[in-house]
Parts: sequence; structure tokens; C-alpha cells
Amino acid sequence: MSSGAVLCLIADPTRHELTASEVTRLARELGGAVRWLAPGEAAEIACAPGAPAAAAAAALLGPAPVDVALVPATGRRKRLLLSDMDSTMITVECIDELAARAGIRAEVAALTRRTMNGELDFAGSLRARVALLAGLPETVLHEVCAQTVRPMPGAAALLATMRAAGARCVLVSGGFSVFTHYVRELLGFDVDEANELEVAGGVLTGRLRGPLRDAESKRQALHRHAAALGLDAAAALAVGDGANDLPMLKDAGLGVAFRAHPAVRVAAPYHVDHASLRALLYLQGYTAEEIVQPSRT
Repeated sequence: MSSGAVLCLIADPTRHELTASEVTRLARELGGAVRWLAPGEAAEIACAPGAPAAAAAAALLGPAPVDVALVPATGRRKRLLLSDMDSTMITVECIDELAARAGIRAEVAALTRRTMNGELDFAGSLRARVALLAGLPETVLHEVCAQTVRPMPGAAALLATMRAAGARCVLVSGGFSVFTHYVRELLGFDVDEANELEVAGGVLTGRLRGPLRDAESKRQALHRHAAALGLDAAAALAVGDGANDLPMLKDAGLGVAFRAHPAVRVAAPYHVDHASLRALLYLQGYTAEEIVQPSRT
């Protein structure tokens, strides 16, 4: 499968096991060879670029929870990973968790959802939500890390495998540095970049320190880290779930909206709705045998 394109089929085997009959029927329709990446979980079929493969897969699979992506067969393994944090590498939105401790989760979470779907200006929304946290003790930040920050399924394997293959892994967030520092150590990112919460007298002031990191900051980070490695953006994998991730996703060689908000899912080059973050390895052509079992988390 060294030329043309490949149609990737990826499932969460705890919800739907990908069967040989499904894959074989689709391969016959497309006239391509099958390569299993992980039994019951991921397979790929060789096909011509621009082939109506995704439409054929949708017709065959119907409502089955299987992620489908047509990717180029060459240059698949990326040497740089740029990832969002909240609801991408971890299962929660940290600002919503802080709001819960201030007794205003519903109000802040509603703003977060609208912002991540592109309905509200990111910078204005973030400052407004941070202002609502004024007076929270600084100790709450560390409580959220310890009590609620958990890796997204497949996150540790994704990081361990890509780092073992020599890729640089960068965590870029419109959230807060106290959490990205924690997640960087938890999962093994090389670098983290995020916004800084201002603290005075042991409590949050309701303001940010320094320049605000937004969608353009993430896009610039992609190009900056690629250039530092002597790469272009085609050698990068970017993943996120919110509207502030879209510029980064669109510029990357492989830009994936992961369990994303509706507007982001539609606009992103690729999307994964059902499988774990291991899907990002299968999209790059890794097999189950090549996936590194993480030594942490």
C-alpha cells in the first residue's frame, strides 16, 4: 500500500467489533487489498485517490459505530504531534471543573460548549469565564488535577508510540498552564503551552497573565515546532475537539477532530467519533503489535 490512498475503518471493539465480513464486502466493492491493523478494531483497504470509498463504506456500515477515513497512502507516519488538552487528551474541561467548585458549573459549561462549537468569540468568552472564578483558592487547581483530570482512552498509548518512533509531542491548550504542566508529566509530552491564571494572595483574581493563547496561537505553534524540527506542516498530526483547534487541524498534514463539537466535526479534514485515541495511530498505519504499552498512567 505504497501509493494511492487507503480507506481506514476503525471501531471501538467494546461497542462494535469490526468483522471480516464487513471489511471483505467493502474491499470487493472497492477492488482493493485488505490489511488488518488490529483484529476486530482496525483495518485498511487500498483504493484510488478520490474514490467514492467513504460513501461506499457509509452505505455498507449504516449506523454501525465505525470511524471511516480516506487518507493518502504515503507520508502517513507523522514526526510531530500537536494536541489540544481538554476533552481531547483528558476527559474533562478543566474550566468547568473549577466552576463546579465555585457552584456555577452549569453557567460556565454552557458558555464552554458554545465557545467550542464556534458560536462565541474565544478570547471574550474565556475572559468572561475566568472572571467568574475570582476568589477561588489556588489550592482548588491542584485538587482538580488530583481528583478529576484523567487521560482520554488511548492517550497514553498514542504518546508512548509516537515518542518511541521519534516524534515530538506538543500539548497546546486554550486552557490553563497548571493543568497542561500536570498532563505533560502524566502522559509524556515534550512541551506544553497554555494560558496563565493570575493568582494573588492565594486566590484566583479572575484575570489572565500574559498574552492570551487562542486559535491563531495554536496554528502558529504548529508551524513553529515544525520549523524547529526542519519539517513542514505535512509531517504533523494535530488533534482537537473545539473551534479554536480548527486552524491547526486544517494546516496539519493529518488534522483530526476527536469526538468534536458538531461545527468542528463538519469543518475538520478528518474526524474520529467512536474509537479511542488509538485511532490516530491506525490512521498513520501502525498495527496493534507496534503500539507501545505506556509505562505511566
